[in-house]
Amino acid sequence: MSRNRPPVSRKELIQMSKKRANGEGNIRKRKDGRWEGRYTAGHDPETGKAIYKSVLAKTQKECREKLAQPIEKSGKIDADKSGQYTVEEWCWLWHENYCKPAVKDSTAEYYRSYIEHHIAPNIGKIKLSKLTTLDLQKFYNKAKTKGQVKRYENMKDLSLSNKTIRGLHAMLRQCLDQAVQERLIPYNPAAGCKLPPKEKKEMQTLPAEKIGVYLAAAKDHGVLPMFYLELTTGIRRGELVALL
Repeated sequence: MSRNRPPVSRKELIQMSKKRANGEGNIRKRKDGRWEGRYTAGHDPETGKAIYKSVLAKTQKECREKLAQPIEKSGKIDADKSGQYTVEEWCWLWHENYCKPAVKDSTAEYYRSYIEHHIAPNIGKIKLSKLTTLDLQKFYNKAKTKGQVKRYENMKDLSLSNKTIRGLHAMLRQCLDQAVQERLIPYNPAAGCKLPPKEKKEMQTLPAEKIGVYLAAAKDHGVLPMFYLELTTGIRRGELVALL
């Protein structure tokens, strides 16, 4: 400490410590002429020591502007936990604790398969806090041509359908939304992805010349009223079964 500098009072020390604890930064001019902004990004979960980070700029004004962004971002995440999980680890944690209790068993099984066969092998090792929209976009693009699990040696078509890719995205968006709620990441990187279009299936109708055969067969099996109702009203199969 310089002899010409007055001693720091206890009140000033408390204010300085509060400032650091709140994640707010301080700015100083370096010997090389650049300005450095330093801020507290969190605390090490094992040692409890503060984690400091900094930004550099040519002017004091620019430094303040650059410093404001990470400080705002650090306020949206829990720095002690943000680097704790990989994408795969978080997906399994989400699946077990948030997904399975809230969806049908068949849906949970679809999601389990997505994680095991697609997410884990491709983006599973990326740190959750480092996952970007570009990572996900590359993943979807690759899945479009080489996303299929190879079940036998001569299997040539490894492309995933648009429906499956959209299903993967829907699951990941829910999973990452929860990570935002848990303050593990500041925003959902799945929100900006471009998806393949929905596949439209052509409606198949019964040719007029086969209607008589269809109704005759239904009569032979004792189900003519049910099949006649379906044919003439367009009622859904599930609604028809509910009437029985």
